[in-house]
Amino acid sequence: MRLRALTLTTALTLSLGLPAAAEIQTRTITVSNGVAETHPVGNGVEAMRECMAERTDGKWTLNAFWSGALGGDLDATQALRSGTQEMVITSTSPLVGIEPALGVFDLPFLFSSAEEADAVLDGEFGAMMSEKLEASGLVNLAWWENGFRNLTNSVRPITRLEDFAGLRVRVMQNNIFLDTFQTLGANPTPMAFGEVFTALETKAIDAQENPFVTIDTSKFYEVQDYVSNTQHAYTPFMVLFSKPIFDTYSPEEQQILRDCAIIGRDVQRRVSRELSQQSLENIQAAGMEYNELDLAEMERIREAVAGVYERHAATIGQDVIDQMMAELARIRGQ
Repeated sequence: MRLRALTLTTALTLSLGLPAAAEIQTRTITVSNGVAETHPVGNGVEAMRECMAERTDGKWTLNAFWSGALGGDLDATQALRSGTQEMVITSTSPLVGIEPALGVFDLPFLFSSAEEADAVLDGEFGAMMSEKLEASGLVNLAWWENGFRNLTNSVRPITRLEDFAGLRVRVMQNNIFLDTFQTLGANPTPMAFGEVFTALETKAIDAQENPFVTIDTSKFYEVQDYVSNTQHAYTPFMVLFSKPIFDTYSPEEQQILRDCAIIGRDVQRRVSRELSQQSLENIQAAGMEYNELDLAEMERIREAVAGVYERHAATIGQDVIDQMMAELARIRGQ
């Protein structure tokens, strides 16, 4: 009887442990984004892939599609909302039509450093913004780095406020970027990222703005002559997952997604920051003329676009802007 009781106890103990393993199903997950595989996002995706394989004993396969192969980021995000695609890595900017509060990240000259951005995104403010997305059928697994955006063009170096005048600048498809560049005197043109190279090549537009790494990996140096270190915006990447699909996953599987996205984030940010200076050197070596703006001119430019904050407060949400500014003041010790 004692032996039989021990056997039953052992069997019960084992059976209690079985559901955890059974909760991890065999899955193929599709992730798309608009950048090239050579972008640091590629390093982050590879880190996620390795993490998923390890955590699921190889039951999960992560298939990545690059350079907008599955369509633009907005289209891919809509596919997530409808449950026809699992994941997309996208900048916040194209999605302000889905969640207007994301427009806070488009406000000009918001962050002063990458470390400051990390503190905001990985803290309470970032969690609050991620929670807002769930109402739109999206789960933000982690905030990744896109980096500070800088202007390139084929007309002239940007050394002062007046140099923006008349430039036909491709901007992301949201009103804040349109307003910012219109206020600076440029002629902004909304355009999906996948169309930018050809538009620059055919001279349909004069300029575009992106971080150095994106300028490098997208080979914009082949169709642009000048790059100016404007650092006018820091628009983060989000690793978005379809909430309709996410909700079908077990709690253990959901946690694996979140954990692996964080591991990918740490790798992606590190590589992005290491490559930013290298990318700047690469595009200069490829023939682009680089310039920085002096502090007085940067202050003139900031003052010129200060009204953008007020004009878009109602759309973004004044409460969201206030929370952001309060968090920045706390981080800066003000």
